[in-house]
Amino acid sequence: MHIIDSHFHWWPRAVFEHLARRTQYPFMRPNARGGFDWHRDDKGAVPFMGGWTEWYYLDKQLEYMDSLGHQIDVVGSIGPLSIIFSEMPKEMGREYAQMWNEEMAGGQRKYPGRFWASAAVPLVDTATAIEVTEHAVKKLGLMGVNLPGSIGPDPRIDAERLEPFYDCVEKLGVPLFLHPTDAVFSDMLSGEYGGALYLSLGRVIEVSVAAMRLVYSGMMERHPNLKIVMSHTGGALPYQAGRMDKNGKAAKLPRPPSDYIKRMYTDTVSPHTAGMKFAIEYYGTDHVMYGTDYPCWDSAAALKYFADIGLSDADTQKIMYGNARRILNLKDPPAAIAAE
Repeated sequence: MHIIDSHFHWWPRAVFEHLARRTQYPFMRPNARGGFDWHRDDKGAVPFMGGWTEWYYLDKQLEYMDSLGHQIDVVGSIGPLSIIFSEMPKEMGREYAQMWNEEMAGGQRKYPGRFWASAAVPLVDTATAIEVTEHAVKKLGLMGVNLPGSIGPDPRIDAERLEPFYDCVEKLGVPLFLHPTDAVFSDMLSGEYGGALYLSLGRVIEVSVAAMRLVYSGMMERHPNLKIVMSHTGGALPYQAGRMDKNGKAAKLPRPPSDYIKRMYTDTVSPHTAGMKFAIEYYGTDHVMYGTDYPCWDSAAALKYFADIGLSDADTQKIMYGNARRILNLKDPPAAIAAE
């Protein structure tokens, strides 16, 4: 079967090594797992998880995909680390976002039609965010943009000053990959049980709140063609959409909040079949794309849980392949078209 994994993470090691040479905050430092940790500031913030060996080598990652018995192409998004570009000072954020995007573009050139990548964007300054976005999409050919769940510790991704940024993304017609970070709710949830409480619940809460900010603020209403791809089966929203409608009247939207939620897209990243199935039933088969969150999650397990849903061949084809091509506007590279 030909599959597109819509939730896949490759982190270019060169960017981390460059950040590890910094002697002032913020900076990266090697960790004991073959990766790097993000050190935000000198105010006692816990170093941010910077991954392990499997995150940093695209060649090896694709070799692993080949071992799963299917033809698997991948869509690269940043995941929780997308926040770091919005924690840096403006010029530093621009520099490192563009460095990251150049590396992503290099991956696309090396694996045309096999690896598609999305852009890092610093959100501390709106004009800079627009400049970096347009360069990434128009000049580098990246297929989407990463939207962290917060701007550093500031949860207001719906800030009024960012309206032109969302307008820019809408006009470009590219998706926004909304993923939780580790900056919101971490003080309340991350210090206990080895981080299990935050990883299992905190990130779900964060991505859900971030998405609802885009709804309640009217951002989704004012930008009807904005493509929001929510990670992790939509967080808590499919399960609590009735509560959003019941208690969301105070936002004075022209339509029920669930109408905007259902306009979003999501993936199948949920480590049990029931979660995947409910997300598909709620959003509909046209709005869900197969994803694994690799290397955060075992791709072989993701395939098994998805198979256990028991979808028709037609719906399986949509979710495993066709939806990603359509929703994310994935184009075959010229070389692949010429070879047909």
